[in-house]
Formats: sequence, C-alpha cells, structure tokens
Amino acid sequence: MNLNSIFHQAYRELRPRAPLPEFQIQFFPFTKLNNTIRLRGGRILVRLSDLLEGAPEPVIHSILHILIAKIYRKEIDNAHAVRFRKFAGSQNIASKMNLIRQMRGRKRILGTKGRHYDLEQIFEDLNTQFFHGLMARPQMTWSGNHSRLSLGHYDPAHNTIVVSSVFDGADVPRYAVEYLVYHEMLHLRHPVKLRGSRRCVHPAAFQAEEKLFPQLEEAKKYLKQL
Repeated sequence: MNLNSIFHQAYRELRPRAPLPEFQIQFFPFTKLNNTIRLRGGRILVRLSDLLEGAPEPVIHSILHILIAKIYRKEIDNAHAVRFRKFAGSQNIASKMNLIRQMRGRKRILGTKGRHYDLEQIFEDLNTQFFHGLMARPQMTWSGNHSRLSLGHYDPAHNTIVVSSVFDGADVPRYAVEYLVYHEMLHLRHPVKLRGSRRCVHPAAFQAEEKLFPQLEEAKKYLKQL
C-alpha cells in the first residue's frame, strides 16, 4: 500500500488546482479507530489508527478524503462516508477494537458499593426480575466523576457497566438507577449490529424489552431533567 499516492489522489479530488503541500502520514497506536489530521506551517500531518494497517486501499482513500475535506471545509463525498461507516461498523473491526482496548486501555474500577446504592445488588434484582437470573454479571462500577452527560454506558472491551456517580445520592429515586442499569443490561443482550452502513444501537427487540420496565416514563422524565 502506497499511502503517499493515495493521499495525493484524495487531495487532488478535493483541491485540483491547489499546490500539493508537504505532508506526512503514519500509523499510530490509538486505543480506538481514531484518525487525525493537522495543518501546521503549511505542512499536513496525518495519523491513522494502526488498526487500518492492511485495510483495503479504497477504505484508506475514503478516510483520507474525509480528513482532507474536514480540514479544508469541503463537502464530503457520500460514497466515501458510506464506505468508511461500513468498514468501521463491521464485526471484524469491532472485535479488533475491543481487543486493542483491552491491551492498551485501562478501565478505572471504583467498585459497586456507593454511599446509597449498591450496583451489584441492583443488577441481581433486575436479573431475577427480567432475565430469570440467567444473565452473567459483568463488572459494575460507579464513575469517577459526577457526569451529567454520560449517565451510564456498557463497555464491551472491558465487559463493564459504568453508572455516573451523580445517581448515588439520597435524593435520587431507586427506579432511576435501576433503569440505567437495566438499559445497559439490554446492551449486553442486544449487541450493536450493522445494518447497511448504519450502526443499529437500539434495535426493535431492545426497545420492546425496554418498555417492560414498569417505571420507564418516570425514569426517563427524571433523567431528562438532568
């Protein structure tokens, strides 16, 4: 694979009359499928995730097209955007990303017991109520900060459910914490899949099971006010 010639082609597609600047492209050991581009002193610096080493040339072309378009504020060709989404959303790349994150990334685990709520106990109660006690418990932890943006998430790379510590308070209704944990348990049950070029995060089966939560509307209303 000749990265320089691919970059040259992508650049000419977007800026056919502009002089080709000095540029450098290198693979970099990011923990995710990150790709960056910077323009410094008229020189372009590109870092591609080393997960892309060995990727098909059309995929590299699409990524470079997208990066160059962004830095020069050009319209991104939809064909390139679709090609990259399909590649990034493939099961093969998802598996590689999880493995890389396990090897390179560290997950900060603070524990399940908060001042007011025990996430492990909440998981077991929900497991019995909705999954006949058959779901294997992942790692559970409160977050290290009181985030109101990331309220909770499931990290498949580290098989961990994280809930924002903002919910570990005496004034927080238990059903709100239960709903957050239940929602992330459904992500274990219904992993993200690719449909065409789109990632399907909340498929119909996920949404149907979510509606089984008895205080769904109250929980969503409480979360919305945050």
